[in-house]
Amino acid sequence: MKPILPVLQVNPSDLASCALVVGDPRRAETAAALLENPRQVGANRAYVTYTGHYAGQRITVCSHGVGAAGASVCFTELLQGGVQVFIRAGTCGALQPDIEDGALIIGLAAVREDGTSEQLVPLAYPAYADPHLILALQTAARSRKVTWREGVIVTQAHLYPGLLPSTIGLWQQAKVAAVEMEYAALLVIASLNGACAGGIFVTDGNLARQSASLSPENYQPIRPVVENGIQVMLRVALEALTLQSSLSGAIP
Repeated sequence: MKPILPVLQVNPSDLASCALVVGDPRRAETAAALLENPRQVGANRAYVTYTGHYAGQRITVCSHGVGAAGASVCFTELLQGGVQVFIRAGTCGALQPDIEDGALIIGLAAVREDGTSEQLVPLAYPAYADPHLILALQTAARSRKVTWREGVIVTQAHLYPGLLPSTIGLWQQAKVAAVEMEYAALLVIASLNGACAGGIFVTDGNLARQSASLSPENYQPIRPVVENGIQVMLRVALEALTLQSSLSGAIP
């Protein structure tokens, strides 16, 4: 019998092979409510874990908190507990001016400014999403008649600016779609361990339209347009987890 995972405080036998990972413990609770017969199987620090079924597929939902360092602990312990397929469902800031608040973005790959993955493997190692999971996310969004964007996501280690120059302008010019704080770490950790990972995001603001740096005055992520997008995103992500095994042969 495997030991209890020390930080998540979860028994590996309570984990499914597929996991939906989210930053906010409240969002984990919201996602778990969409499952059939959900059961909370762990709670420690920012990490709250549930397991249930969605459309017949056993799925674990786990919150990982804010930032790649803490999130990497969650991802690693889930892997140690037997999870092999991950979808991150989170919020992000749009970097292109034509992306509206509440829009869905499927992350094809990530720029590694997360501050954690570079201590695991050199930065030359790519952070890329599993193509079968991307296809599953696209298929799930299409089946729900949901529109979405897709592109590269930049993962950064900070939310608010400091003294050093921001790289956001560079990534805007490079046509990066959005910025968030954990995706690159998930992609790298999953790839290094032979697992599959992908991600879908809801925009909660647009940095391309702001003249000032991010601050409490101009960043308000909890709004109806964002909350509505989160509900759609969670259902798309859960459906994608049920589809991924059947689509594994669809890509050569």
